[in-house]
Amino acid sequence: MTAEELINHMIPPLKMTDDAHKAIIWMEELRCNQLPVIDQGKFIGLLSEELILEENDIEKVVGDFELMGQKCVVKGGSHFYEVLKLASEYHVQTVGVVDEAENYIGAITVQDTITAFAQSAAVQLPGGIIVLSVNQIDYSLAQMSRLVEENNAKILSSSVKIDELDPNKLKVTIKINRLELNHIVATFERFGYKIIARFQETNIQDEERDRLDMLLKYLDI
Repeated sequence: MTAEELINHMIPPLKMTDDAHKAIIWMEELRCNQLPVIDQGKFIGLLSEELILEENDIEKVVGDFELMGQKCVVKGGSHFYEVLKLASEYHVQTVGVVDEAENYIGAITVQDTITAFAQSAAVQLPGGIIVLSVNQIDYSLAQMSRLVEENNAKILSSSVKIDELDPNKLKVTIKINRLELNHIVATFERFGYKIIARFQETNIQDEERDRLDMLLKYLDI
């Protein structure tokens, strides 16, 4: 799913000449604490409720604030993972979207992106989750897929992050389209993989919430 498909058309951009009072009203109506700011059709940053409250001057115009998130913008064709990456890196809840000519076309909230993730096939389809520890030099998703497929299963999705305790290792999380994981885990262990954790879904609705919580923890949002 691309960023353009996730644009929340209910979020209006502020102009440099708008005042803080208008921004606060919009934030209250939309139940958000950040709004995109544009100038001559270009995204230039975000105005937050916190910035307005710190200034304590609702007559102040947007152009007089020191905006945040000037780099929190993606192209319309970007994958929604890029939205989450930017939101995590800059600690924001809203990301601007531009076209190939850098013209502003809309904004996405982190909540919109999480909703899209929750609706993806990888989350909705039942299955089990295995977390492995792998040396960076040995990482091969193709080999992992082969070992899973030898057990008549498929990898539905995967994510990789550097192990915070050892930068030479990776934590690899894979979701498999099987609820029973014993044979697959045994195969991984036979080939020298270290299993950190495993999750066998028993209640899909409960586990959806758990996986979203795990994603947010991973992204530090």
